[in-house]
Amino acid sequence: MPMLDFLIHLLSFVAPAFFLALVLAAGARLLWRKRAHLLPWYHMASVNAMLGILILALGVVLTGQDGRMGTYACLVLAMATCQWLMSGSGRKG
Repeated sequence: MPMLDFLIHLLSFVAPAFFLALVLAAGARLLWRKRAHLLPWYHMASVNAMLGILILALGVVLTGQDGRMGTYACLVLAMATCQWLMSGSGRKG
């Protein structure tokens, strides 16, 4: 496989994780403007992106295929939970 094709495949593989990470970080800032967040938006996005890439890689390893709906459901659930915790919604007080 030529290097350009490999790069396109790799970027297409991680694109859902990066897109969802940016949407979650921006959405948390827009929805909860007055709340004191634990991290800046770019740290939230990078943590979510790394978690998303890990989930996608585990999905490929466990199912043997990319693009399974179960993998994407786990991606959304894990990243939304992580964003909820990073936004400070899980703390009391």
